[in-house]
Amino acid sequence: MRIQLQQVNVPLGYDEAFVLQRVSRKIGCAPALLSNLKITRRSLDARPRNPEPIYVLTVEVDVALESLPKTAEIPTITRVAEEEVRGQESGVRRNEEEVRLRPIVVGAGPAGLLAAYQLAKAGARPILIERGEDAASRTPKVAAFWNDGTLDPESNVLYGEGGAGLFSDGKLTARSKERGRIRTFMELLHACGADESVLIDSEPHVGSDALLRIVPRLRERIIAAGGEVRFNARLDSLVIEAGQLRAVVVNGQEIACSHCVLAVGHSARDVYAMLAEKGVALQPKPFAVGIRLEIPQVAIDRAQYGRFAGSPRLGAASFRLTRREEKGIRSCYSFCMCPGGKVISCASEPGFMTTNGMSYSKRSLPHGNAAFLVPVGPTDYPEHPVPALAGLEFQRKLERDAYAAAGGGYRVPAIRLLDFLMKTVPSSLPSGRSCPTSSPVEFRTILPEFITRTLEKTIPSMLKELNGVKLDEAILYAPETRSSSPLWIERNPEGESVNTKGLFPVGEGAGYAGGIVSSAIDGMRTAERLF
Repeated sequence: MRIQLQQVNVPLGYDEAFVLQRVSRKIGCAPALLSNLKITRRSLDARPRNPEPIYVLTVEVDVALESLPKTAEIPTITRVAEEEVRGQESGVRRNEEEVRLRPIVVGAGPAGLLAAYQLAKAGARPILIERGEDAASRTPKVAAFWNDGTLDPESNVLYGEGGAGLFSDGKLTARSKERGRIRTFMELLHACGADESVLIDSEPHVGSDALLRIVPRLRERIIAAGGEVRFNARLDSLVIEAGQLRAVVVNGQEIACSHCVLAVGHSARDVYAMLAEKGVALQPKPFAVGIRLEIPQVAIDRAQYGRFAGSPRLGAASFRLTRREEKGIRSCYSFCMCPGGKVISCASEPGFMTTNGMSYSKRSLPHGNAAFLVPVGPTDYPEHPVPALAGLEFQRKLERDAYAAAGGGYRVPAIRLLDFLMKTVPSSLPSGRSCPTSSPVEFRTILPEFITRTLEKTIPSMLKELNGVKLDEAILYAPETRSSSPLWIERNPEGESVNTKGLFPVGEGAGYAGGIVSSAIDGMRTAERLF
């Protein structure tokens, strides 16, 4: 019989023999009666109440049924079903009807890549189109943008193979209950070169440098399975007749299709405008905006790990902070925390800029950063002839004002936290900051008053939860505007547009996912429904 055990506590330097000893003691049988040990999940417990940080494991192991004592009937032991032993592979189903036209997948972010991969495995021969360049060609364009502000509107930090996530840390946080698909996705990443830790860690991390190697290998698998990938291929329009998709227009040329997986990401604003023009059903959506806060990583490590900070087995610590809504003050929460990383500038159209954060695989840079976000909703947006696009225009105003306030050239508006709280603007910024292409700016000239008021009231109290972090060490960068899509591309329970047959919006850009894993799962699920 194969069983699963949760809450198996082990030291940081554990090995398989030690885990077997812990498991045998937990269920009351000799280690010799256990075999085929597999760690399926691992989380770090560094709470101060522990004498030292520990790993908490979930494991699977084979045990002879007759050797399992009655005392083993405790909540943390579960019999593993046969299908779980096989890995819960999410097989792709083909329609009985023969596919006449090749499906089109738009966008090579996680949702588009996984949709194309699943379709290719099913023999559907998908065509994946991406407006930007492949990862290798895209990288020097991004470097030039960060170094001297040279923007390529079609291939940049936000557009290109790997999507916006390629240059945003590679966090693989998953809150979905779809464990089978998550496992399939993580195994695929591992097969493409991700570290084995992605298979077991509760909050896996790849790193932007590793993603530059992994994503092209995934593309190669799509091609090997019969798919086609076209870069520098921009979606211009859709051909829709009587509510049915008939073709996509790519670089001015029509490609006939009956199924299109639309995985454009939340920064393809021209696509949103085109969809509105074509009458595809859209709805405004709440999202969040704010700033990115940077503090020394050693301070974060001390706050989270105490006297064990600096241990090479622990790595860089992260944090997650929240503050509830109060009278006159909105809620605030940290988002996309990047330990040992840096703050970066982003843009997808001339004269507009926003911020993000990233980490490399080793997370070894001197600072950690996270977005601190305030919810906004349709009542905050200015009026717009197309209500669904009002949130997008709200974003654009903040980004346009930020670009101008920092003096152009895609420099990032920045200010020390204490100066922000005191409403003063210094003539210079600390020299050791992670984003040197930044300029001191008064954020109240960029962000709405209700956002700055919320930030000045909530950030100091939130940072108190990180014992030892000093307010005068924190630097703020603005604005953080693209945490999620500002609209929904409406779809039915089967994932199809509610008024355009054959169009399947997926991922962050459609408003139905948030992050690499949920976007990938959304793309996989949609592909499975198609074929």
